[in-house]
Amino acid sequence: MTGAMFGKTKGKNRAGGAPLWIGFVAFRYTFRKKGRSHASSALPVLGIAVGVLALTVIIAVMNGFQLGFIETILEVSSYHIRVDDFPADRTDVMERIGKLDGVSALTPYREVKGILRRDAMKPELAVMRGLPPDALSTDGGFAEKIEVERGAFDLAGADVILLGAEAAARLSARIGDKVEFVSFADILPAIGDGGGENRAFILAGIFRTGFYEYDSRWALVNLDAAAAFSNPDVFTLGIKLKNRWNLDASLERITAILDEAGLTGNGDAARARVSTWRDYNKAFFGALRTEKLMMFVLVGLIFIVVALNIFQGQRRIVLEKREEIGLLRSVGASEFQVRCAFAFNGVILGLAGAVAGMIPALLISTHIKQFFTLIETLVNFVLNALAAVTGADGGDFSVFSPAVFYIKEIPSRIIPSEVALIFLFGFLSAAWAAWAASKKVSGVKPAEVLRYE
Repeated sequence: MTGAMFGKTKGKNRAGGAPLWIGFVAFRYTFRKKGRSHASSALPVLGIAVGVLALTVIIAVMNGFQLGFIETILEVSSYHIRVDDFPADRTDVMERIGKLDGVSALTPYREVKGILRRDAMKPELAVMRGLPPDALSTDGGFAEKIEVERGAFDLAGADVILLGAEAAARLSARIGDKVEFVSFADILPAIGDGGGENRAFILAGIFRTGFYEYDSRWALVNLDAAAAFSNPDVFTLGIKLKNRWNLDASLERITAILDEAGLTGNGDAARARVSTWRDYNKAFFGALRTEKLMMFVLVGLIFIVVALNIFQGQRRIVLEKREEIGLLRSVGASEFQVRCAFAFNGVILGLAGAVAGMIPALLISTHIKQFFTLIETLVNFVLNALAAVTGADGGDFSVFSPAVFYIKEIPSRIIPSEVALIFLFGFLSAAWAAWAASKKVSGVKPAEVLRYE
């Protein structure tokens, strides 16, 4: 009967089909209920599940933090394309750039460095940015990332100022207070370009971006008011794109418009300089990318350990099943087919572990706030129970305490391509380890095994 089964299998192979007994043998080895190698099925599945779960959740939280920082920088501060020293009187060129298909927003601004002071409070270093009064309505990305906590976002007046929440707290400034700005050009005229002066503003609003650097150092004023501290003939033109990754095509069209207007080159009037977010944020974004890569490598070591476990487990199974392997070979199974049976065993383990880890990982990543709340509740319950027994103070554990981390809530961002990569990494590590271990099958000689059996 066995010979008949393999006879049919051989005929099927000649027709291009796959032998059915390979799957049967693989499932039998995977779901065996007893034997020294029983744990070699459960432990790899558990290990892969833990690796997929940990890596997916960690990368999702890391993406939440990193993309939050990146998007805040691009939407609030640096824009996607920036044209420095743009002539303030060339509104015609601005209109042409604003009408391009890929451009979503166009914002002229001026930036001046100096210090803020109020009454007898300690002066604070600050960056004053002059914006047009309609910046909040014309730039949707900017409006989304900036939150006005008190007062109003009103830059219509020449003597109004908006401060970051942390800067206002350091100055103990409230809505309606007078705040004085002193430019470095006034303090150190030798390094300035002239025109520096001191000026008092009325605090009209307090904002928060979630990025500490902006909340602690930034002051927003009217675009024309900032001209008193810098060259009034030029400003920087911030350009937002509908798709920041489609950078080259938009950059080429914008540069062509500037060239036609005579604003680039070496002449006195041709002084505009074009740069992109990849240029002026290169170091910071590169550091974030390196950090993420290292996290992938470190957590990915779990898969290497699991793969070694599967490799050793499969080699042990080959030694335990020498008689069965000899029997399969003697009735017509090829060495490759037997290896496929063991490799398919690894595929089953890898797939089971990856699915078992990915499902809870996605649930946790999409409900990260509730997950950390549960962890904090459980830890605090244990600490309070221990405190009740020992008489010590109860616990107030927090994973991301606002007193330590400058965040309101824990962010999480799932990127489908990365989730697929993690799933495949866990799945394929098991499959590769099983295939590598199955090489031991080539050392089993059917004649020798059957002679001693």
